[in-house]
Amino acid sequence: MSEHSNPSKVVVLGGGYAGTLAANRLRTRADVDITLVNPRPEFVDRIRLHQFVAGTGDAAVDYATLLGEGVRLAVDSATRIDTVARTVRLTSGRALDYDYVIYAVGSTGVTPPSVAGAAELAFPIAEFESARRLRARLDELPLDAPVTVVGGGLTGIETAAELAEQGRTVTLVCGGTLAPSLSAPGRRSVAKWLSRHGVAVLEAAVVTEVRPDAVVLADGVADGAVRPSALTIWTAGFGVPQLAAESGLRTDALGRLLTDETLTSVDDDRVVAAGDAAAPSGQPLRMSCYAAGPLGAQAADTVLSRIEGTDPAVIDVAFSGSCVSLGRRAAVRQLARKDDSAVNVYVGGRMGARIKEVTCKFAVWKIRREARRPGSFIWPKGGPRPEQPASASHEVTSS
Repeated sequence: MSEHSNPSKVVVLGGGYAGTLAANRLRTRADVDITLVNPRPEFVDRIRLHQFVAGTGDAAVDYATLLGEGVRLAVDSATRIDTVARTVRLTSGRALDYDYVIYAVGSTGVTPPSVAGAAELAFPIAEFESARRLRARLDELPLDAPVTVVGGGLTGIETAAELAEQGRTVTLVCGGTLAPSLSAPGRRSVAKWLSRHGVAVLEAAVVTEVRPDAVVLADGVADGAVRPSALTIWTAGFGVPQLAAESGLRTDALGRLLTDETLTSVDDDRVVAAGDAAAPSGQPLRMSCYAAGPLGAQAADTVLSRIEGTDPAVIDVAFSGSCVSLGRRAAVRQLARKDDSAVNVYVGGRMGARIKEVTCKFAVWKIRREARRPGSFIWPKGGPRPEQPASASHEVTSS
């Protein structure tokens, strides 16, 4: 391994699944100075936030158990990437010089401004701070108080199921199909579990207003229906921090950093993206813990290749499916093709729950293993993605 007289400075923005693994993988070379910037002093095991909210599990992990020797943790937030001066400006007023930035700021929960009362009264669950407020509010409510979960995706299902298993009165408002990413057999399995545990599933309904003690629904038939809700949890939709756009870098319409297939920014080859905030060729992978690990590893490999002076590899990730927990004793493990399209095969019940738990543990275990043995993480691969259409790069914004 060649050594540089002056270490290459790499700043990793975001300490989630992608960023933390990337920081550890950069230690493959001894001549890399690594700083991980994260707004919290603890790692958030995001796929367990629904358990944290329900009081059935924890979602915080000490970074001291995750980061390899030599990785510095800066508990701070980035306010701007100055690509001319090659510095990252922080909320604290500090500025970090860099040779390369790994942009792994992740995603956030969003409440649409078009829904009256949602931003003020509904509780998102995508981040630790909002999950903590939600847990405190749940602790104040009697067990029979009506709870509404908005969003029929995997996060909404897991949240509704976790609370229903504890005996809470839960309504799940899907705004469309229940579990649209699953196969028809997988969706039926989820629907049966929710029905058995008393969850009222309103597939076609959408929430048009959130009130302190109710939600207003529309389903095309009984628009304006009012349903009691002592607590409304919003899981429908995700956004991303706008740091890239505010730094003058091109992004897609949501705000994800626009990159080529090596995860390198189309504007600056010293900025490399990973995880939920990356939009390679304008065609991002599914926001997920599953994709975060490979993208974090590939972002680190891209930076290491550039330091070495070699051509970085392109994205090579094969999906295998997804998992959705149904309380603590059941789950659905949906199988999928490598392009992430579901097949009509799933594993349910207790076996599904065991697979789900192993999957959750692996998300943190692989980060720890990368800290012990940089470069050791491997993942399923299916070859480079098909050539992306030229139009994919047209829908971009910059500040």
